[in-house]
Amino acid sequence: MVKVNQIRHFVDRNVERQLVREYLQKETERAGFGGLHFERAFDNQAICTKVTLKAERVGMVIGRRGKIINELQHRIKTDFNLENPKLQVEEIENPALNAQVMASKLASALERGWYFRRAGHSSVLNVMEAGAKGCLVIIAGKLTGSRHRTEKFQKGHIKYCGETAIQHMDVGQATAVVKLGTIGCTVALMKPGTKLPHEVDITSRIDAGLGPYVPPLMAGTEIVEESLSEEDAEVEMEAINNLQEEQAAVGEDAEEEPSEVPVDAESTDVVEEVEEAEVE
Repeated sequence: MVKVNQIRHFVDRNVERQLVREYLQKETERAGFGGLHFERAFDNQAICTKVTLKAERVGMVIGRRGKIINELQHRIKTDFNLENPKLQVEEIENPALNAQVMASKLASALERGWYFRRAGHSSVLNVMEAGAKGCLVIIAGKLTGSRHRTEKFQKGHIKYCGETAIQHMDVGQATAVVKLGTIGCTVALMKPGTKLPHEVDITSRIDAGLGPYVPPLMAGTEIVEESLSEEDAEVEMEAINNLQEEQAAVGEDAEEEPSEVPVDAESTDVVEEVEEAEVE
């Protein structure tokens, strides 16, 4: 048995999945292709690859009595190297919050003759009205002349890189073919309800169901209650009485000591001068 390199295995598998994605996107473009999700699972004690297709119009993907979806599944099984593929279809609840659907609509509008600024602003407006936190539309190509241009339309909050962008940003791409050439359309949107790392909610202790705040005791100030026997109690009381007597005796000694009379600094200087004169 030939040992297959794990890195090569993962690369080949992802390449095959990308080819499947391009094929299904081309076949279901009119149905509103919204993305593809691959998942390895078990089906009747056998490993299979679940391929979930998101579409805006599910009926056009399934066909009459499931004719179209059965044909697509047969083509995937015969033409692509996937392990026991199972094709499923899901309907997109809100197409305006799906980046791939909006990118396809933008490309279709450009092919129908819409001016690129009108198409770009319209796409951003539709996405933001649907509840997204931010939207970015990029149109690149020969827009108005023989030179290549790139136009961006942005509104709201956008993340470009990092883990936050991977988790919360949805990106879709499409291509429009017009008389001047090919125009690339990219739509990136931040999903509604996204909580960014710098957004912090402060809740009071009452709302959180906690009691009032009690500051912690300092070290060595903890009060510990112990039950003592009669003998131990007598010993403790005797020690306390002795301590009180000692403190009272120290206070009386302090009162009996005479207070020192303050000496003026000038008088001491005069006495020192007189003593020096007598010595001479």
